[in-house]
Amino acid sequence: MAEMLYRRVLLKLSGEVLAGEQGFGIDPIKADYLANEVKSIHDLGIEIGLIIGAGNIFRGMQAASKGMDRVTGDYLGMLATIMNAISVQDALEKVNCETRTLSAINVSQIAEPFIRRRAIRHLEKGRIVIIAGGTGNPFFTTDSAAALRATELNAEIVLKGTKVDGIYDKDPMSHNDAIKYDTISFSKVLNDNLRVMDLTAITLCKENNLPIRVFNINREGDLKALVQGAKIGTLVSE
Repeated sequence: MAEMLYRRVLLKLSGEVLAGEQGFGIDPIKADYLANEVKSIHDLGIEIGLIIGAGNIFRGMQAASKGMDRVTGDYLGMLATIMNAISVQDALEKVNCETRTLSAINVSQIAEPFIRRRAIRHLEKGRIVIIAGGTGNPFFTTDSAAALRATELNAEIVLKGTKVDGIYDKDPMSHNDAIKYDTISFSKVLNDNLRVMDLTAITLCKENNLPIRVFNINREGDLKALVQGAKIGTLVSE
């Protein structure tokens, strides 16, 4: 077996990835795909914390820009992350992965409350810990939640799986001459205002020397390859 770069990781997935080609909601086929990708590194013995965004269901900031109260919108977004978490939990258990969903919002019928020591114990027992409900507070994104929980759980890296294969100097969807970074510093991300994660998340990772690797989760096998040392995506570090 190849030597693993990491013992414990925080995997942050965009909610849009779960929507698949339909662009909205939860596609069970995509949930199954994500479950198999996560299982591929779980089978290597890596401890996994998993956070899924809510963009496939609801975006609080967009709703606020159209007149909804920002706090109300953010709470709706947190509820959407719980829906995504339960969907992926179901898919993971179908491929024989033991999981626990922990939520920052109390939904005791379907998830445990997020308690740091409990989450760490689940990880130590080899369970995939799916973290829902964001931070439990408005005005914080799931990117910020990922940075916060990764720090709390002593993860060695945040792996951000998106639809893009790394970080570019400008939007690669709009500019054919966009240049991809293989590595980049937190300071440059902040100074150039690159849209990697929100500023709160980047600052928290910077202050705690917690690296981030951005990669395309839609490329089958890339997640497993990068934890085995492949230079995939973009690494953000000091």
